[in-house]
Amino acid sequence: MPRMPRMSGGRTTAKDPVKTFKRVVSIVFGEHKRKFAFIVFCIIISAFSIVYSSAFLGAFIDDYVIPIIGVTDPDWEPVVMALVRFGLIVSVSVIFNYVLSRTMVTLSQETLYDIRDKMFRKLESLPISYFDQNAHGMIMSRFSNDTDTLNQLISHSLVQLMQAIITLAMVFITMVINSIPLTFVVLAFAFITMGVTKSISRKSQKQFGIQQSVLGDVNGYIEEMMNGQRVIKVFCHEEASIDEFCAINGRLRKSMTKANTLANIMGPVTMNLGNLQYVAVVIAGAVIVILSGGRAAGYTVGALAAFLQLSRSFSNNVNQISQQMNVVLLALAGAERIFELMDEKSETDNGYVTLVNATKDENGNVIESDKRTGMWAWRHPHQDGSPVTYTPLEGDIVMQDVDFGYVPDKTVLHDISLYAKPGQKIAFVGSTGAGKTTITNLLNRFYDIQDGKIRFDGININKIKKDDLRHSLGMILQDTNLFTGTIKENIKFGKLDATDDEVIAAAKLANAHDFIMMMPDGYDTMITNNGESLSQGQRQLLSIARAAIADPPVLVMDEATSSIDTHTETLVQSGMDKLMANRTVFVIAHRLSTVRNSNAIMVLDHGRIIERGTHEQLLALKGTYYRLYTGSLELD
Repeated sequence: MPRMPRMSGGRTTAKDPVKTFKRVVSIVFGEHKRKFAFIVFCIIISAFSIVYSSAFLGAFIDDYVIPIIGVTDPDWEPVVMALVRFGLIVSVSVIFNYVLSRTMVTLSQETLYDIRDKMFRKLESLPISYFDQNAHGMIMSRFSNDTDTLNQLISHSLVQLMQAIITLAMVFITMVINSIPLTFVVLAFAFITMGVTKSISRKSQKQFGIQQSVLGDVNGYIEEMMNGQRVIKVFCHEEASIDEFCAINGRLRKSMTKANTLANIMGPVTMNLGNLQYVAVVIAGAVIVILSGGRAAGYTVGALAAFLQLSRSFSNNVNQISQQMNVVLLALAGAERIFELMDEKSETDNGYVTLVNATKDENGNVIESDKRTGMWAWRHPHQDGSPVTYTPLEGDIVMQDVDFGYVPDKTVLHDISLYAKPGQKIAFVGSTGAGKTTITNLLNRFYDIQDGKIRFDGININKIKKDDLRHSLGMILQDTNLFTGTIKENIKFGKLDATDDEVIAAAKLANAHDFIMMMPDGYDTMITNNGESLSQGQRQLLSIARAAIADPPVLVMDEATSSIDTHTETLVQSGMDKLMANRTVFVIAHRLSTVRNSNAIMVLDHGRIIERGTHEQLLALKGTYYRLYTGSLELD
């Protein structure tokens, strides 16, 4: 079975981690300055409590414990008061840490909500070409895998990194004040620890990147298999699919094993290095205390005890920074992919001609109306300053010398010229890849042509706003897309403000009303999973009803009846004839019987129109169309 393309999620690090990190920080804290200030304040309080605890321990030993050693009746009140003060400081620290955690949870979820919202809005603004060029699994991974890593960064890693850096700075200053020689001992072990963790992190980072890439393959493969279950069962491909999934899943297991093995080594290595550092500080500190004689003017036991606490805190924060930096770098790779999506160029629209409700004045001139009249017109402001003109929307289509390629260096349509007068039916026939669907995609400007002109009611379509242009076009495609919701809501997708009577009328026009009324809840029957509970014919009937309710002057039918059985096609044909009446219709069909009554039939081959004419004219030519119709030549 073909597999989904590998996601770009295989990058182990961001291309520009500094720039990406700044952007994450600006998004998280730039729009929440007060919360950011409060978070920094909480972190400072937490760091201060750690420094205070260490200093208190030294002072407590020197000023309260040692003086009462050997005393028969010591005064316990100063000791108790000192412990009370310490307890209050610790309590305040605990409260601020709790508030800090709650604030970060709220802040991270608000930020992720905004990011997901912007990502989805961006998706809706992207051109069709983006979805043609990017696998759906890859796009989905931006909303799942990459968003999860960004959530981890914002809700945990970012605040822990800030907390570790601020605490480390305060602890380092306190250590220098306490003992410069012992500080050098701690720094030496810190450099050793950082070197070891950097080496492990580099290898771990590579494996986690591979893991993300293979995870994308797994997700894409599962999605592909779910969508193709009918094909798999028809061809009895279950065992082969399982074998291929096991192979991909096996790669994921191996990559996750390697990545997590390296990640799990990090903790024991840094912990043991921390223990060695602790022993080294104890030995060096004990020597300094002995050499100073333990005098108050020298280096005391309390000072050594305080330094040991500080050194432990210093090591923990160095380890925390090392570990969080690894997580941050991985998260930044995901964040960068999210930003790449958010920075994609939206579909451009330089059109200025709009579609408006219109009516006619007493002199028969077309004028704009602020009410729905059933008549539409193109409002055309002129850049030379001449008065605005109104052109009735009729559906007059002209293509003149059109060349087009999906990529600049590969032309797929060559010198296409045709016209369709209002109410005419134009048919396209030809083998797969001849360019039939491409022509219809140019009409609604899913793509823009490289050369030539396309005019709609005499107006160059490049001048028409895309939304207004597409409002004037109805499309019935071979691949029907239904959305989760009721049958009524799916039909109203063509006209969101349609009344129930309009919905029923459109369904009757498409001959869908009878089967809808046989459903459990009629028009309120829920549809899920692209209408999997409906037959292909029923889904296509709903698609036709959806186009009918939009009531467009131009209708494009791309293999609209190819998936409908002969009986259903008979039911549909009468409704289709009514729907096509007084409309300009473009039909793409393999069944030549559906195009016999067309005003003109275009025979395409490799992006060129090789024959054109009515059914009778083309049969008289005895060319390609004749051979297709008589069966001596089959469509690919």
